[in-house]
Amino acid sequence: MDITSTIKYIGVHDGDIDLFEGQYKVPEGVSYNSYVIFDEKIAIMDTADARKGEEWWNNLMDALGGRTPDYLVVQHMEPDHSSLIAEVMEYFPSLKVVASAIAIKMMPQFFAEPDFSSRTVAVKEGDTLNLGSRELTFVAAPMVHWPEVIVSYDSKERVLFSADAFGKFGAATLDEAWDDEARRYFLNIVGKYGPQVQTLLKKASALDIEIICPLHGPVLKENLAHYIGLYDTWSSYRPEADGVFVAYASIYGGTAAVALLIADELREQGVNVITADLARCDASQALADAFRMSRMVLCAASYDAGVFPPMQHFLHHLKMKNFQNRRVALVENGSWAPTAARVMRSMLDEMKNIEIVEPVVTIKSRMKAGDEAAIEALVKSML
Repeated sequence: MDITSTIKYIGVHDGDIDLFEGQYKVPEGVSYNSYVIFDEKIAIMDTADARKGEEWWNNLMDALGGRTPDYLVVQHMEPDHSSLIAEVMEYFPSLKVVASAIAIKMMPQFFAEPDFSSRTVAVKEGDTLNLGSRELTFVAAPMVHWPEVIVSYDSKERVLFSADAFGKFGAATLDEAWDDEARRYFLNIVGKYGPQVQTLLKKASALDIEIICPLHGPVLKENLAHYIGLYDTWSSYRPEADGVFVAYASIYGGTAAVALLIADELREQGVNVITADLARCDASQALADAFRMSRMVLCAASYDAGVFPPMQHFLHHLKMKNFQNRRVALVENGSWAPTAARVMRSMLDEMKNIEIVEPVVTIKSRMKAGDEAAIEALVKSML
């Protein structure tokens, strides 16, 4: 696939993988994107996961058509993009690897051979690589989402090679909606590092960008303001949508009944509502929905003098990913000594700018007529 007349796509799609990074479900698989820039000198932009090494090599050799590359630019050392570095160096003995100093230091951790020391070029913020009629300018992007990350800008073609930024789960095409799987990818993988993403966005705003080439998902050529705007929203921890995320962790169904009633009553008031059964849903999707909406209702059973583990795991995941700036209502259930609200509150208190709204609703085993007033008050607090 041609990105431009001088930039070719040589990436591969992995439809066999079940869990990305060993934890995130990817029912539509994931792409490992890689590119080749053809000029007086030839640069390969990243490699791929060894899982698809044979296919990647076929794509590379077809694109090269017998020519020899001069450089391999390594923007990110995570194995899904760097697994084939040693093979490339061995096959092309004159090739040099261009990467950040931290990435170069990391390389021997992943490959015992070859010796990288004499064949690497360390670059930093503002450095350039001359390929002939164009230069690549390097922009440091530490913790987006590893510390060694750099991104590369081709001013001639106005292309930003964005590393993991602007990536998504699923195919490397726009045949499927971008927002949902890009949101789930970003918030679960890069979400903790919002300030670092904001820094990268500020740097990118000074560049004249017409094409974004990420390491996962489709190449972006149209409506770039939409994608950049979503990244700005996500990385600044602002809600993307006005609405309520109702998440529940129920043992025998009593807590679930309250949660679904609250969701129905909010919908009757015209509120946009998303619900999630935390014991059964995809945890990465639940996290993405929590970040997406402006308000949240958490409903959980008490368990072992604490909170039912699916809710505890969900809140732990939110804290890990820097969840903040939301209004949250709590519902607890307990047959003899309700404790869920106390635990949920203590975990939310560890997050930034979380407002716990009143009332906190306590259910004893099953919802009853006497609980209606408190539930209605909670619904009102979420409007």
